[in-house]
Amino acid sequence: MTESTPRPSSLIHTVYGEFVRRLGGWISIADLIALMAELDVDAPAVRSAISRLKKAGTLLQERGGGSGTGYRLSPAMGPVFEEGDRRIFRSLEPAELADGWVVAVFSVPESERAHRHTLRSRLSWLGFGNAAPGVWLAPARVLPDARRLLERLGLDAYVHLFLSAEYAGFTDLRTAVAAWWDFPAIEGQYAAFTDTWRPVLAGRSGAPGPGRDRDSGAGAGADHPGLAPAEAFRDYVPMLTQWRRLPYLDPGLPAQLLPPDWNAVAARAVFTGLHTLLAGPSLRHVEQVTGLVTAAHHRQEP
Repeated sequence: MTESTPRPSSLIHTVYGEFVRRLGGWISIADLIALMAELDVDAPAVRSAISRLKKAGTLLQERGGGSGTGYRLSPAMGPVFEEGDRRIFRSLEPAELADGWVVAVFSVPESERAHRHTLRSRLSWLGFGNAAPGVWLAPARVLPDARRLLERLGLDAYVHLFLSAEYAGFTDLRTAVAAWWDFPAIEGQYAAFTDTWRPVLAGRSGAPGPGRDRDSGAGAGADHPGLAPAEAFRDYVPMLTQWRRLPYLDPGLPAQLLPPDWNAVAARAVFTGLHTLLAGPSLRHVEQVTGLVTAAHHRQEP
């Protein structure tokens, strides 16, 4: 487990995003409590987290026939999880400097300054760096996700987006970039992930290599013959919960602009190895506990 234990709501978010979506989108509260107990989260904490997620519009209460009361993902969460798949499960190789930048310029009236804070936090969450007050930039490939997010949050009226091919300023670009992004903070989170999960990966002798069939979803990859599905689930959910915020904070800057020995490479290798090893048996464990069947559609490569 990590030194900073994930919140129950974050773990539930992971369970829904990685498993429940493939099992029809609904799970009974009894089965969810049983799964969360394996992650050392008690029933009152689960119910409290579910209440907050319901209030936020993430989950909808629904009866499941003979299965009792449960919760389904809100339809509005579909695009959110699809965007998450694109960011979390792709390799996020460094961008090419020649591809250019997307620049976001925003202006918010003082009477609506709450939107200003939301814009800053959301642009930062997408991996944008802050070049000047109201001016943010990221590699050009972030543009589609930025457009979708700003439109979904109703913030597009405050923002102008530009594509720029190259930097033509006066400061060395590498020096400027180091001021626009908080590299030590990003590297600190990558280091914490690697320190926590590299020993877990090393302890799984005979783990398969990092390759996986992305079209076949969470069940891809050969299983380690001695790895019980429940054991895989107990490692996989907190690991994925810790990982899934990192690809957002890291915009995948061109390699020549990154600090020497950029530690994201090592962290990604640990994530890929554990994902390949644990995802399939974890899904089977959820199927065994819930009796639900994997849906016909699978997560597709963006």
